[in-house]
Amino acid sequence: MTAALAPGLVVATHGRLVMVETPEGQRVLCHTRGKKSDLVVGDHVRWQVAGDAGVVESTEPRRNLLFRQDEWRTKSFAANLDQLLVLVAPEPVFSESQLTRALIAAADAGIPATIGFNKIDLASAALARERLAPYRAMGVAVVELALKKEPEAARAALATLLQGRTTLVLGPSGMGKSTLINLLVPAAEAQVGEISQALNTGRHTTTSTRWYWMDASRSGALIDSPGFQEFGLRQVAPEQLAALMPDFARHLGQCRFHNCSHRHEPGCGVREAVARGEIGPSRVRIYEELFEELSARRW
Repeated sequence: MTAALAPGLVVATHGRLVMVETPEGQRVLCHTRGKKSDLVVGDHVRWQVAGDAGVVESTEPRRNLLFRQDEWRTKSFAANLDQLLVLVAPEPVFSESQLTRALIAAADAGIPATIGFNKIDLASAALARERLAPYRAMGVAVVELALKKEPEAARAALATLLQGRTTLVLGPSGMGKSTLINLLVPAAEAQVGEISQALNTGRHTTTSTRWYWMDASRSGALIDSPGFQEFGLRQVAPEQLAALMPDFARHLGQCRFHNCSHRHEPGCGVREAVARGEIGPSRVRIYEELFEELSARRW
């Protein structure tokens, strides 16, 4: 039976229904076994024909999985990613806490991340650029974009970064994700319509994760995900936090105590870096906030 199973790529999900794409580019509506499916966009599966549709029989091991986890549930974004593109903008004002959380989740999953700084044509861009300076300093790549004002320049800036890679585009609503997708994937709306009709989800597909090929050769893909307001990191232990924040991580190993929390202990290399101005106040605030959150025990 196993030999007859065909390979496929999950390009959309809706409950126990998934859209599977074959290596030849054909898309087949498939059901999953069991009452609940944990498949996500980007999963590689094995499936077989079942009536006028298909059924997924197994999932290949994942290279990685980006997800967020709060006190109540885990929300998976996508699997088998080459990189993450976190989109921010001056307006609406982006949250440094949410940006940091996304970068930490990516680091924890071993996924390289880039910040896409959109709407640089706005007058308020200068202040937002200052807020991003610590991220540049710690080695996070920042690509500046004006997706609506200068689309061709944005396309050129993104071409080298995205070509030939599978990229998840993340960011709160209003940062320009839809504009980016429509700029780089002219047939995006048609693809959404096809998937919506097949899964019978109508407008609900606007709140689901979707896979888009960037070109006919299918050498590069964008994965669009719904905007988020919260980004839990319950999968990260508090003692792991500093190692996942590059500006903190570079000072690890310089503390007097091996189990230093980098918050109040004497002889802390991280606190000394803060005193020297090498780690900014906003980053310290976010670290403290996260450490408290991840240390809390709820019974």
